[in-house]
Amino acid sequence: MIIRSKAPLRIGLAGGGTDVSPYSDLYGGAILNMTIGMYAYATIKPSTGKKIIIRAVDRNEEVIVDAKKQLVIDGKLNLAKGVYNRVIKDFIKKPLAFELTTFVDAPPGSGLGSSSTLVVAILGAFVEWLKLPLGEYDIAHLAYRIEREDLAMHGGKQDQYAATFGGVNYMEFYANDKVIVNPLRIKDKWLNELENNLILFFTETSRLSSDIIIRQSDNVKNKNVKSIEAMHNLKEQSVMMKEAILKGDVDGIGKILHYGWEHKKAMAEGISNPQLEGIYNAALKAGATGGKISGAGGGGFMIFYAPYNSKFKVIETLNKLGGRVMKYNFTEYGLTTWTI
Repeated sequence: MIIRSKAPLRIGLAGGGTDVSPYSDLYGGAILNMTIGMYAYATIKPSTGKKIIIRAVDRNEEVIVDAKKQLVIDGKLNLAKGVYNRVIKDFIKKPLAFELTTFVDAPPGSGLGSSSTLVVAILGAFVEWLKLPLGEYDIAHLAYRIEREDLAMHGGKQDQYAATFGGVNYMEFYANDKVIVNPLRIKDKWLNELENNLILFFTETSRLSSDIIIRQSDNVKNKNVKSIEAMHNLKEQSVMMKEAILKGDVDGIGKILHYGWEHKKAMAEGISNPQLEGIYNAALKAGATGGKISGAGGGGFMIFYAPYNSKFKVIETLNKLGGRVMKYNFTEYGLTTWTI
């Protein structure tokens, strides 16, 4: 028997950062994101032996340990270990023996939610294998708790829910980890136009998002007026983006992205840097009307909106800047699991 799962990565169009505590707890956050056809994959092959084998193919890493109730979190494939520990603790109460293989279509620190998406994919595989009584909200929330509580990883809440639910969603975040996922019904022609005009660019750099998120959280705790006001504006940006997409104002999307980019940089130090500013300005000069960094900032992927036929010149310009323009497509479905 082989159990497989896959969960899609996401791009955030608006509101990024307002899903991070304590801002979301104090003021309520809102984000608009959409999943794309890049995935985190997990495969479990149950074993009758007494070993656990965890293998991350994309990172060329492998650990082999004795099957026991709790695995040591030691920096080696911690995400997989964290999921296993929680599953045993909350549901199974006894050791399991198996081989777990994972792969992610984007590198860590990409800004596409790769770490959280991998946690969702691994958790989904265990849910499929063990027939755990978890729905979509349950899986997303548990994945969040594994990262934030069990593994003490800093971050927001959107990635786990995007990977689990899939599609285009307007998400609301409140105190006590309350999350509301609102799927948006968008006409095909508007989605097609958005997909045609939105450019995904990998800067060939990665960053440790936790450093930026810690600074962002500290700014809220310390009542940094400039930072908090920037987050208020980003929350408003998510409403603007939702209305533009639902009404088909696709050419207004670039301006809304630019509005968000200007305010996001004020949230915390390190979100932008001279390299990213150079890329952004070059894209605008080539015809893009707006863009943003994906995720916390500092590196990884950027997205740009290039209306009409300007995307060809924008792509030509970006390709000269040392990164890669990536092909992608929007995907309707979130976490998917199956057994062979």
